Amino acid sequence: MEVFHGSPLKAPAVEIVDLSSEHGVDDDKREIERDDASSPETDIGEDDDHLSLYEDMLDMQAPSDWEDEPTDLCSVEESFVFRKRLRLVGEDQFITETIEAGTITAKKLCTAFGIRPPPFLEGQPDYKYFPLLGLGITRELSKRAKLPQYNTIEDAVRLLQKSKNIVVLTGAGISTSLGIPDFRSKETGLYSQLEHLGLSDPQEVFNITIFREDPSIFYSVAKDILPSTRKFSPTHAFIKLLQDKDKLLTNFTQNIDNLESYAGILPEKLIQCHGSFATATCVECGYRVRCEEIYKDLKAGRVARCDRCIRSLRVKPFGIKRKRSTNGLSTSKKKRQSYEDSTDDEDYDVAVAGVMKPDITFFGEDLPATFHDRLTKHDKDLVDLVLVIGTSLKVAPVSEVSGFLPPETPQIYISREPCQHVDFDIDMLGECDTIVTELCRQAGWDLKHEMIKEDGISVQLHEGYESRYSFRVGTA
Repeated sequence: MEVFHGSPLKAPAVEIVDLSSEHGVDDDKREIERDDASSPETDIGEDDDHLSLYEDMLDMQAPSDWEDEPTDLCSVEESFVFRKRLRLVGEDQFITETIEAGTITAKKLCTAFGIRPPPFLEGQPDYKYFPLLGLGITRELSKRAKLPQYNTIEDAVRLLQKSKNIVVLTGAGISTSLGIPDFRSKETGLYSQLEHLGLSDPQEVFNITIFREDPSIFYSVAKDILPSTRKFSPTHAFIKLLQDKDKLLTNFTQNIDNLESYAGILPEKLIQCHGSFATATCVECGYRVRCEEIYKDLKAGRVARCDRCIRSLRVKPFGIKRKRSTNGLSTSKKKRQSYEDSTDDEDYDVAVAGVMKPDITFFGEDLPATFHDRLTKHDKDLVDLVLVIGTSLKVAPVSEVSGFLPPETPQIYISREPCQHVDFDIDMLGECDTIVTELCRQAGWDLKHEMIKEDGISVQLHEGYESRYSFRVGTA
């Protein structure tokens, strides 16, 4: 194996900045330090485009999530071993044992840190991957380190029993047992079901700019994500049980189904990070209503219009035509869009009535101020246990919560699949409802819910891991 001696791999690869800051990494700081003694060949790309591309490779995805995945990549088990070894021996010794010893290529080692080898480096000598690997190592070492004293299910149960200020961070996985789809599952997730829309990225359905340009795209799929019931899952009941036991500090939920409220989580304990379908607001006049008032339109896939705007427009003097609203995007007159009604009654003024937008947070919109205030001014100084349930932690800034809280606070992860980019103290994999049911049984807590099965639950330690477990109903 060719190793380019004198490369800057063991030198600091990037300037470490505060990723939890409002603006993240400044463009003028996206520079890889270059060693004057190294060959010009190590300077991959002479412009900022390539440096920016390196940053883009740090996508917080596990190799199992990649489409058209590379043939030569580290398995989940290998990645775990490499990351653990890096923390144990430090960066210099780690590079000596791997790259310099010729036991693995830099290209393959990048995948151990969740980095997809970029197309522009395909076919290049291995040392061309050194700067990218350096970025991955720097990011890994900046993460929260696992606390070694917490490893077993018994440890998790004791933490639940003794903790008094638990932060619970939840995602779509706590509602899937109710038939509500999550977003990112490859075959059953909502995004995979939206490919027929022909969007370059299914997430564009929730892009605020696209909503303003054509709200019919969102309304065409709203019925698929609109909660059809107030029924909540055993996991919601578990969070309510923590509240009843005066252990719940805050439930940060990324879900928009509002089921936490239906389960009885108090408003002062609940932060709906991405909003919810509880209310809807006119994008023109700001008139807010309970979302039930536009359910008929949502269920029909029809763009809902603001009743107050309609009433206001109908009382204007007859014959005065109002310029169509553009939702603030442009002052030029806008042609009638395909989603706009064209009944005779609305040809005059009513068609300009504002669109009702459910109060969920779209991509491009700020999270509610309560999210940041609660986290930074309240929870950070009080939290004594973190439970992350039913989320892959792939959407910022919620994905940064785990790393923002004090590193000495124990953290437990509960979901179907492991989270590769965060080192939790204990990982519990399986159906969320199954896992919380077993935790309550072992804690001696009476978790009541009609969906809880009486069947036994088996727990198995993953081979090669000291703190990762699988839960399933029935015997192993």
